[in-house]
Amino acid sequence: MEEERVTEIRARLKAPRAGATAGIVFSILLIISLVLIRVSIPADPADAGTWLSSSEKSIRLALNLLPFAGIAFLWFIGVLRDRMGAHEDRFFATVFLGSGLLFLAMIFAMSAVAGGLMMTYGAIPGKLIDSGIYTFARTVTYQFANIFAMRMAAVFMISTCTLAIRIGMFPRWMAFLGYTLALLLLLTSGRLSWVPLAFPLWTLVISVYVLVANLRSKAA
Repeated sequence: MEEERVTEIRARLKAPRAGATAGIVFSILLIISLVLIRVSIPADPADAGTWLSSSEKSIRLALNLLPFAGIAFLWFIGVLRDRMGAHEDRFFATVFLGSGLLFLAMIFAMSAVAGGLMMTYGAIPGKLIDSGIYTFARTVTYQFANIFAMRMAAVFMISTCTLAIRIGMFPRWMAFLGYTLALLLLLTSGRLSWVPLAFPLWTLVISVYVLVANLRSKAA
């Protein structure tokens, strides 16, 4: 009986620690990818395609990092749900899971379209720029990355903060910070170039907090 209790306590300690580590990995990789994309690609989808050749290495690095960021985020979601356990609210948990998975799907779709655009440019550079395919692909990636994905990220933040307040996963001030940043994403995403960084930065803050709190509990 005592041995089972010790095993259960260890499992509870490992769950938030694993989730915090996954959240930190996701945040760092997504921040690097977003920064590389922002400094390499013009904000206006109608701009000329000179960036396809001048910033090719930076963009390929960003696109190669995004799948690993997505894997870490999926792990982060899973461990958070495990952490919630019996306290999980079905309504908010459904919104939490659905928005997180939709965010991932849109990021992956954006990466696939951007990668396909670069491969097509490498095969037929002149024809691609002169055709409407370039403008269409740029507009699709812009809409995925700056509009739809970021709004799903905002919904994920709102549902996570609501669940966190109910079960006390992290301090209330972090939850209210999440509400504020989520509102910023909902209202200004697509208008302000660097606003999407709010999501990974917030995830980084709560992940570091959970990891430090877990280490302190283990030491105690």
